[in-house]
Amino acid sequence: MRRRRGERSSTPVCGETRAVCEDYYVHRLDTEECPGEERPPFFTLIGSGAPVCMVPKMRESMPQTPIFPSMLGSACSGQVQPEMGEQSGDPVYQDGCLVSGSLEALIERLVPTVDYYPDRTYIFTFLLSSRVFIHPYEILAKVGQICIKQKQQLEAGTEADKAKLKSFAAKIIQLLREWTETFPFDFQDERARKELKEIAQRITQCDEENGTIKKSISQMMQNVLLALSTRGQYQEVREKIRQPVTDKGTILKAKAQSAQKDILSVCGDPLILAQQLTTIELERLASIYPEDLMQIITHMDSLDKDNHKCRSDVTKTYNLEAYDNWFNCLSMLVATEICRVVKKKQRTRVMEFFIDVARECFNIGNFNSTMAIISGMNLSPVARLKKTWSKVKTAKFDVLEHHMDPSSNFCNYRTALQGATQRSQSANSSREKIVIPVFNLFIKDIFFLHKIHSNRLPNGHINFKKFMEISRQIHDFLTWKQVECPFEKDKKIQTYLLTSPIYTEEALFVASFENEGPDNHMEKDSWKTLRSTLLNRA
Repeated sequence: MRRRRGERSSTPVCGETRAVCEDYYVHRLDTEECPGEERPPFFTLIGSGAPVCMVPKMRESMPQTPIFPSMLGSACSGQVQPEMGEQSGDPVYQDGCLVSGSLEALIERLVPTVDYYPDRTYIFTFLLSSRVFIHPYEILAKVGQICIKQKQQLEAGTEADKAKLKSFAAKIIQLLREWTETFPFDFQDERARKELKEIAQRITQCDEENGTIKKSISQMMQNVLLALSTRGQYQEVREKIRQPVTDKGTILKAKAQSAQKDILSVCGDPLILAQQLTTIELERLASIYPEDLMQIITHMDSLDKDNHKCRSDVTKTYNLEAYDNWFNCLSMLVATEICRVVKKKQRTRVMEFFIDVARECFNIGNFNSTMAIISGMNLSPVARLKKTWSKVKTAKFDVLEHHMDPSSNFCNYRTALQGATQRSQSANSSREKIVIPVFNLFIKDIFFLHKIHSNRLPNGHINFKKFMEISRQIHDFLTWKQVECPFEKDKKIQTYLLTSPIYTEEALFVASFENEGPDNHMEKDSWKTLRSTLLNRA
């Protein structure tokens, strides 16, 4: 049952479990731990003040996944292949869609022939998901072996077969180009670069006269090195995690506090602040790559029994943690801006301002910032400010909370996300193309899709149907992150958002209690303990 504003308990509801939709249960917890259940990465306070753990309900089979649009332009359709049985490792098809197969069979399906080229949805899905089972450089080595075999067969054939060598070579180069453009960071590994060069050298021999293929390969290699260099620069300048601070002024009620900068003195227009938040979000999304998202799986799983060595050199990515940290910092910044204001009238203005900012973010399609702001305003130090909330016009906030309500597996939010996605697909301007999902929910969807469905089927086949759905969701994310930001960056506002000190949870409670004193025994005890602790530290 929902509490009235200002009457929210500072202690999250514990042990309340309810079934929602057909996919998940939602379980609210009173601690960050999830006893007896494996928690997804980046487990953040969202929506309410309490952590929300979505526990998967088991289903017998995943619904049929349609072929999603290619991210690489017009697809080069492959031959229609007949449905096959489950003998040996042969691929298995269901209603014309590939659902499973052995690793070797799937690799063979990746490699073009004179008369066949895999559709790009398959290329993307296989290259994205195969890293769960095998190193990219090992796939390249196998691709190279298949290429040699096909090249030798053509060279030993008729004159007509020999004439097809250039066509075959062009298709191999196209495959390698798509691989290096979509997953350039597979080639950070020197072994992968070595295998790529060896394949390229063999293919070059098919067109020694005019050197067209040689030029294509040279350009491809340059693009790989440029992409690796760019990512290296991203990692070098990666933002350090901003640590919350304890402001001694909150204990002493320093009068100088009123002279400090606050968000309203930096930006008084909710739309402009929402646009600057969106700019920050898009910049952070740009540094997240598909292979980063697959680490949600590879960091949870041991690889196949024959490939334990693969685990040892999986490089941990910080991009996901950095983006998740941004959500937490924004939530804490909102709470800090509210709690550090001494005068109730000004504090009310700040609350209403952030409500308007969240609404503008929602209208833009920036759902991540919307959720972060709502989360910050629902943190207990803010939610307990009854006198302040009584002065706030909460109708807009109630609407926002309704849209981001966690019940029914965030059904309302998912409807809004679907609407924004449809708008984006038909939009003519960058402004209308913006879709920034709630990142934690996006991560959790991938996590639970992975946990519900096994990587391999009982017959030993790779569960390709599962990875098609995961890659479809990641493909959608890549489409959203590629939108060019239409808003001009305001350096002053962004500096404030990214560097302004934020309070620790302790400091937030102290400031909250100083603004509105404790009104029950539990709060009085907490206030006394906190005040004593922080004064001793000071």
